[in-house]
Amino acid sequence: MVQYKGARGLQLAGPHRDLSFPASQLFVNCDFFPQEFSIVVTLKVVGNVSLLPRCPWRKCNEYIFTLLEDASGRMLLGLRFSQEKLHLLFLGQRGIERVTLKAVWLADNRWHTLVLATAGCHTTLTMDCGVPVHKRPFPVALNTEGSRFYVGSRKRWKGSFSGLLRQLVLLPGSDATSRVCPSSEPELAALSVPRPLLGLPILPPRNEVMIYPYEAEVRVTLGTRPPCTELERGQLWFDTLKRGLFLCDGEAWASMLEEKQRLDYVEDYQDIYTNSETFDVEVFRIPSVGLFAATANREAKPGSGIYKWNDGKFELYQNINTFEALAWKYFTVGNKMFLAVANSRGQDKGGQELSIIYKWSPQKLRFLRYQMLETHCARDWEAFHIQDETFLAVANHRQGDNNHNIDSVIYKWNPGTKAFEVNQTIETSGAYDWEFFTVGPYHFLVVANTFNGVTTQVDSTIYIWLSGRFQPFQAITTFGATDWEMFQIGSRVFLAVANSQKLYETGPSIYAINSTIYELNTTTKTFLKFQDIVTYSAVDWEFFTLGDEKFLVVANSYDGTSYSLNSVIYRWQGYEGFVPVHQLPTIGCRDWEFFTSAEGVYLMYSSAREPLSKVFKLKTY
Repeated sequence: MVQYKGARGLQLAGPHRDLSFPASQLFVNCDFFPQEFSIVVTLKVVGNVSLLPRCPWRKCNEYIFTLLEDASGRMLLGLRFSQEKLHLLFLGQRGIERVTLKAVWLADNRWHTLVLATAGCHTTLTMDCGVPVHKRPFPVALNTEGSRFYVGSRKRWKGSFSGLLRQLVLLPGSDATSRVCPSSEPELAALSVPRPLLGLPILPPRNEVMIYPYEAEVRVTLGTRPPCTELERGQLWFDTLKRGLFLCDGEAWASMLEEKQRLDYVEDYQDIYTNSETFDVEVFRIPSVGLFAATANREAKPGSGIYKWNDGKFELYQNINTFEALAWKYFTVGNKMFLAVANSRGQDKGGQELSIIYKWSPQKLRFLRYQMLETHCARDWEAFHIQDETFLAVANHRQGDNNHNIDSVIYKWNPGTKAFEVNQTIETSGAYDWEFFTVGPYHFLVVANTFNGVTTQVDSTIYIWLSGRFQPFQAITTFGATDWEMFQIGSRVFLAVANSQKLYETGPSIYAINSTIYELNTTTKTFLKFQDIVTYSAVDWEFFTLGDEKFLVVANSYDGTSYSLNSVIYRWQGYEGFVPVHQLPTIGCRDWEFFTSAEGVYLMYSSAREPLSKVFKLKTY
């Protein structure tokens, strides 16, 4: 929120999910855009500079809003401007057509209110309640089903709005001009300005002019860490001890400026005696409640444990009956919070295998059973969002004792039934892990295939989201793949696979093998091998950042003779790739989780051989 010459506007950081919404929110009972409509917009554009970096001024355009088809990204309607023109773009019979209104001077560092009205035989533009400009009609009726409005962009950085936006109103009918004009302040004529933009700070005494053209109402708190809730969102805290400046995002303090942390050494911090051997740990935070860790334990009774962080330690909070649980996944649907467990066997031997989704109860402060889904030796859950839709993918490892070539399933949240329903099935071979990630506008899902019934040398496949479903993008040969970890360093995108063993139809298993890091090549549009790292039946990678430094830690679980092995932390060294910097003694290590709290920065690992998980504290300087 920025103030300029007695009025406030919003300055958009760029294309963002929060600056878009489905067209169905406006067009509730009809999927067609009205042929008679008005658009009222108040804005300020920076003049005498390029609208976009490295773009000649007269060739640049910025979008005030667009209406795009969700599936294809095709534009149905848009309003954009250049230095001297305003364009109303729409999808016509010959593709994208436009109504252009010339001699519209916006880039002059002043506020302007535009009223664009379209009806019957003409389109009319009124600027600052001046003389209307007439143009040809807007001739088509647009079907808005499955489309989405984007404020200040076309869903991408190019052409995004760089000025200040004060109001943006869409009205049915072409009579908005008479509702806005005449006005005592025609450049700021108001029809529907958001309430936070209406108020202004109190002027200094003696009617002095504000020193700076941009002001914001911000409080800066000194001293010890203050609370950070929705009430403090947008406020600043200066940590006098760490000499750091932090911004409250409504849940936690995000670092804006502080002395960069550097990893010094790793300290054994806490032993967590679990109900039985632990195959996975999920660390998550429930807003206004706290930090939790869910352990996936082998024994059904007392089951798997959920631990809560209290005074710098994890304490048992809740037990849930599970059946050889192999993984947990925490996710949200709107303001609802869920925890899904992957059970690898049924309640009775040979019985139906059911994995269960639990829902957080704000009243009981517990996770309660919500939905059961049939799975087959489930190894992993992956939750993700595409546009406004929530998906949940399960890695089905095998059916029965021998059939590893089965379908894994992607479920989709149905807002009507308030349940997950089958959306797509994908053939997998001993699936062990799913990893969802996004690169630019593209969504990917990669599976770790472990075993096809004959050998562990199988293809693990990367899928891309196209036309409402995941389709194969690239196959990568892996050796008993158990985990994928996606991470970014700057603009570079990487995928690390944990290879667990080489096993062929004849011959012994080999556990000391390479796990591989792949990098996305933007020229070939494929992932290419970047670095091999020798691992010992690796089952997990975890990427984390400390200050400016980037790290990967691997879970080494077995070398063919012993489960007592060192798991290794690798540090990013640029051209050299990742180099080993710390070795951590572990026993049957299955999973690593990185987390932060008010007390510090930590790594937690789970043991599949002992009922003991450990928390390590990362000491920094």
